[in-house]
Amino acid sequence: MTNVLLEKLENRTAVVGVVGLGYVGLPLAVEKAKAGFRVIGFDVLQHRVDEVNQGINYIGDVVDEELKELVSSGKIMATTDYSKIREVDAVAICVPTPLDKYQQPDVSYVESSSKDIAKYLHPGMLVVLESTTYPGTTEEVVGPILEATGLKIGQDFYLAYSPERVDPGNKTFNTKNTPKVVGGVTADCTKVAAAMYRAVLEGEVHEVSSPKVAEMEKIFENTFRNINIGLANEMAILCHKMGIDIWEVIDAAKTKPYGFMAFYPGPGLGGHCIPIDPFYLTWKAREYNYHTRLIECSGEINNAMPEFVVDRTMKILNRYGKALAGSKVLVLGVAYKKDIDDMRESPVLPILELLETYNADVEVVDPHVPSFRFSHSADAKVMETVELTADRLQNADLVLLTTDHSAFDYELIARESKVIFDTRNAFKGVGISTSNIQADYEKL
Repeated sequence: MTNVLLEKLENRTAVVGVVGLGYVGLPLAVEKAKAGFRVIGFDVLQHRVDEVNQGINYIGDVVDEELKELVSSGKIMATTDYSKIREVDAVAICVPTPLDKYQQPDVSYVESSSKDIAKYLHPGMLVVLESTTYPGTTEEVVGPILEATGLKIGQDFYLAYSPERVDPGNKTFNTKNTPKVVGGVTADCTKVAAAMYRAVLEGEVHEVSSPKVAEMEKIFENTFRNINIGLANEMAILCHKMGIDIWEVIDAAKTKPYGFMAFYPGPGLGGHCIPIDPFYLTWKAREYNYHTRLIECSGEINNAMPEFVVDRTMKILNRYGKALAGSKVLVLGVAYKKDIDDMRESPVLPILELLETYNADVEVVDPHVPSFRFSHSADAKVMETVELTADRLQNADLVLLTTDHSAFDYELIARESKVIFDTRNAFKGVGISTSNIQADYEKL
């Protein structure tokens, strides 16, 4: 059975499925199709399925023309009909794993997808979970659901975990060339899962001894970044109190060729991974009567940054005899990082909510986001973004730069603004010296 599947993967006759066609699933489906496989994408959202089948791309890391060509050639099709799982030889689960309102893991999407797959699971099939989650999910959640069919892992079908490593907007590393970690429940599970990724990707496929190792590895990656960003944010707060430029401090520290890696402060953490994943580990650690103090502390610091930004905004305006209430604040950028339209967990949203709470008169500019909701609830307020113009800059009591998009006209901002609060050190990134900025200029 193993050799049959390996041969199908090697000669590209295997049909592969991807469950969840979002930021992770659609790029993965495209790469599998480009590698020569016939791909079936599954999603519960009909509009997303319709867009894929029409060759309409909605993910920044996917090339529009490539998707159209793959759809028109029959290499990719999408459906909400999970009975088509019967046709696939291998399927990857790429669904969201958010936190609930109590900051606890919500693996309901993983459970639901596993149940949908289980209905049509067949001998010789490979199932890979890619969603970031706590160590043990593959074997404790997915495995029992699939084995309830009577089929056994390693004997009748294969089960593995391979964490997604998607960095939206990264121009250097993408789905195809980023190294992949794979851990199967059995040796054969690892073997066939690694073979599938080697048939698709250019990056190294690194095999580990179990799904738990692969699951912990992904959590460790994002916890590493969370904690180091938390340190940078805490240093930014302290440096502000001491009258020291944190950005100059970091530039000086990173001249050391060993023992230091530069992380930068900002208005808070965003994206689906770094603000969320460490709390999956925090939750799981309690099962072992262990409290992850460092993770929780960095989480507190990072989660408090939007409030720190608004407090600084208020104090800057106070210098001009203005209250935040009624002041015109022009916010530049609502996406969680530069040059993308991804707003998942964007720290700008709580900043906007605080500004609204304090009755500031707010407008938002973001060339990548025409409109957005403040939350996921159906009745959430919708805000339309506006164009960046000289008039808007001149009329603003304060310009708050929260996302350093390349598309912003920084010379216009520097020339026409009265007061700028830059949370990203953005002007240095485009080569504009702060000494040339006519406005009252402050950095985080």
